[in-house]
Amino acid sequence: MSRMHHRFLTLWASLSPRFLPFADIVTPDLPLSRLLRLSLFQVSVGMALVLLVGTLNRVMIVELNVPASLVGIMLALPLVFAPFRALIGFKSDNHRSALGWRRVPFVYKGSLAQFGGFAIMPFALLVLAGQGESGSLPVWVGQAAAALSFLLVGAGVHTVQTAGLALATDLTPQESHPRVVGLMYVMLLLGMIVSALVFGQMLVDFSPGRLVRVIQSAALATLVLNAIAVWKQEPRCRERGALTPRADPSFSDAWAKFCEGEHTLRRLAIVGLGTMAFGMADILLEPFGGHVLNLTVSATTLLTALFAGGGLIGFGLASKVIAGGADAYVVARRGAAIGLPALLLVMAAAPLQQPLLFVAGNFLIGFGGALFGHGTLTATMNRAPSAQVGLALGAWGAVQATAAGLGMAFSGAIRDIVNAAEASISSAAAGSSSATGYLAVYGIEVGLLIVTILVTAPLLRQAAVDRGGEAASREVAA
Repeated sequence: MSRMHHRFLTLWASLSPRFLPFADIVTPDLPLSRLLRLSLFQVSVGMALVLLVGTLNRVMIVELNVPASLVGIMLALPLVFAPFRALIGFKSDNHRSALGWRRVPFVYKGSLAQFGGFAIMPFALLVLAGQGESGSLPVWVGQAAAALSFLLVGAGVHTVQTAGLALATDLTPQESHPRVVGLMYVMLLLGMIVSALVFGQMLVDFSPGRLVRVIQSAALATLVLNAIAVWKQEPRCRERGALTPRADPSFSDAWAKFCEGEHTLRRLAIVGLGTMAFGMADILLEPFGGHVLNLTVSATTLLTALFAGGGLIGFGLASKVIAGGADAYVVARRGAAIGLPALLLVMAAAPLQQPLLFVAGNFLIGFGGALFGHGTLTATMNRAPSAQVGLALGAWGAVQATAAGLGMAFSGAIRDIVNAAEASISSAAAGSSSATGYLAVYGIEVGLLIVTILVTAPLLRQAAVDRGGEAASREVAA
C-alpha cells in the first residue's frame, strides 16, 4: 500500500501546473490547501445567494402565498448595504484590535449577522404567511421580522465578501491576483450549484418544519465555513494593536485620496455599466424561455447550470490569460464584446422560435459576464494601494452589487411597462406581447454594453502609451 501511495504522489507531483487548476498560485508560505480553505467564505456567500434569490423566492410565492410585490421588496433589502461596502473596506484597512488583526474581525462580524438573519428568518416568514400558531399575530410583526432578517443577511454577505477578498489580496503577491480571483469566483459558483441541489432535495416534500430546518442549517453552515476559512489565515501585527496610539484617517479623506488615482471614477463607471448590462438578463432568461419559447420548467432550470458552466469556463480562461500578461481591462472589454452577439442570439430566438439560439446565447452571456467581472476585479486588486486594499475592493463591490440589483429591478419593471403599453394600444397575441417586453430589455442591455466598450477605450489607449514609454526607457538604458 505504501508503495502505491508513493507512486501516486510521484505521478501527482510530476503533472504540469497547467493540468492542476490554480496550482501556480501556491508558495511555501501559502499552500494550495490553505488557499482553498480561505475560499470557503465564498461558498457561504454563494449558499446565501441561492437561498435568498432562488429557494426562498419560489417558496414565499408558491408555498407560502406571499404577494410577489412584497417578495420583491424583501429580496431587494440586502442591496441596502451594498453602497456601504466601500466603508466596510475602509474600516478593515484601519481596524485596530488587541490581537493585531484587520480583516478577520470583519469576517466574524459578517458571519454573525448572517447567522442572526437566518436564525429568525423561517419564523418571520411563517408569521408573514399567517401559518401555524403564529397566525394570530398582526401582519406587521411578520413584515418587520422578515425585513430585519433579510437586512441582517445582506449586511453579513457584503461584510464577509469585502473583508474576505481583501484578506486574499493581502496574502498573495500581485502576480497571483488573476488566479486568486478565478479561484474565489469558481468557489462561489460551486457553492451556488451545490447549495441549489441540496436545498432542492431537502424541500422536495415541503412543510413549514422542513423550511425551518433548511434555513437554520444554512445559518449553522455559515458560521462553520467562515470560521474554518479564516482560521490562522491573517498574520497578527503588533503595530495594529488596539493599544497602539495612532491617528486614523477619516473616510472622507481616504476616499478623496483614493479618487486622486488616475481614471478612478471611469474605472468604477465601467464596473457599473457592464454589471448592469449583464445583470438585467439574470432574472429574465428563464421566464423568456418559458413565455416566448414554450420551454418546460425542467428545461429552463437547466439554463442555470448552463449559465454557471459558461461562467466557470470564463473565469478559468480569464485567470490564465491575465496571468500570462494580458491587460485586465482588455479581458473585461472582450467580455463585454462577447455579450453583444450573445444577447443578439437570444433576441433572434424569439421571432425564429429556435431554442438552440437561446441556449447558445445563454451560455455566452455567462461566459462574457465572467470575463468582464474577472477583468475588472483583477484590475482593482492590482491597482489598489497597499494601505487602501479594503477601500478599493469595497468600492468595486459597492458599485457591482448596486448595479446588479438595479439592473434586475429595472429589467422587470421595463418588461412589465412595455407589455402593458403594447396591450393597451394593440390586440396582439399574448405570446407576441410578452416577447416585446423581453426584447426591449435585451436591446437596452446591448446599448449598455456598447457604452461600456466605448468608456473602456481611453484606459486601453493609456495603457498602450505607458507600455510604449516603458519599452523606450529600457532601450535607452540598454
